[in-house]
Amino acid sequence: MSEEAGGTHPVEWPQTPCVVIDKAKMERNIAAMAEIARSHQVRLRPHAKTHKMPSVAELQLQAGAVGITVAKVSEAEVMARGGISNIFVAYPLVTPDKIDRAIRLNRQIKLIAAVDSLEGAERLNEAAGRDGKPLEVRLEIDTGLRRTGVPYDRAAELAAPVHRMEHLRLTGIFTFRGAIYRGKPTLDLRAAGEEEGRLMVELADRLRGMGIPIADVSVGSTPTGRHAAAVKGVTEIRPGTYVYQDRMQARLGVCGLDDCAGSVWVTVVSRPSPDLAVVDGGSKTFATDVAPGVEPLMLQGFGSVAGLEDAVLERLSEEHGMLRLGPDAQKADLRIGSRLRIIPNHICSTVNLHNNVYVDNGDVFEERAVLGRGMLE
Repeated sequence: MSEEAGGTHPVEWPQTPCVVIDKAKMERNIAAMAEIARSHQVRLRPHAKTHKMPSVAELQLQAGAVGITVAKVSEAEVMARGGISNIFVAYPLVTPDKIDRAIRLNRQIKLIAAVDSLEGAERLNEAAGRDGKPLEVRLEIDTGLRRTGVPYDRAAELAAPVHRMEHLRLTGIFTFRGAIYRGKPTLDLRAAGEEEGRLMVELADRLRGMGIPIADVSVGSTPTGRHAAAVKGVTEIRPGTYVYQDRMQARLGVCGLDDCAGSVWVTVVSRPSPDLAVVDGGSKTFATDVAPGVEPLMLQGFGSVAGLEDAVLERLSEEHGMLRLGPDAQKADLRIGSRLRIIPNHICSTVNLHNNVYVDNGDVFEERAVLGRGMLE
């Protein structure tokens, strides 16, 4: 833990703005998702984008995860240096540098790469051939998000040539779909998860019928994971946010706000009027990718202010967060210097804004470096 702790020591109270992780809640979240996977007899491969810390990944492995998922080669390198030896890079690798780095990692650990195009697969196959060690790959399928992934109805025509490549081992298919049902965002997580799982199992069966031995059917985000896992034929789920949870997951009904292990602590720095409080956390502190007022969540503001239900984190500039105070919040003893705890809309991208987090173990706060922070390549 010395590298992750950054040479620091426990502190009585961290300076704000800061991300604080409630250790007990985090451990409960880890255990709960591990039990979901066990109960459905599927493998759990958490996405590490939420915490970006090898020590937290290790806790997930100890609870029963088979490995982890990352989005970037640089994240995989951080995790491998931290002792994680089974990593799926769920992102198409197409540039020479990233492919070469993945090939080097493949010599050291169990690495699985993603492909969603013939050109990308050919580049991986050539690099693995030069290295002399086969590379395990999974085919990414677009099941409705319209992001990366080969379109669902064209998956078979790509899977066949990838399967024939000498230096690649096509072992599975995967998708990231989120809370989408029949092509539209939804709050019906059961319907979304079951549809996601069913689509992927049907595709896997079709590919097996073509002589392609698909072993892994990997699906499931934090919202849909428990429901997709229940579909017979699904072999793996890859939730990420569950480790800390956030306001978005609470609004989806995945958890309660009390289950959120990750929160942002801020300090009131100005009280210009009774209905306005300004805090020291702005867009450099809170992620803005899950915006207020967007269907189907229709969140108010950029986070939920603990203990002040009618306070809305309404506006952000780089260094300032503007809280609109309703009648009840105006009655609170909110002074300059007051500390507030805010559960952000999206914890994953919020963590990525911070060099360190502070783990609250009930006695002291332990400062830990977010080693995977800013790993973009």
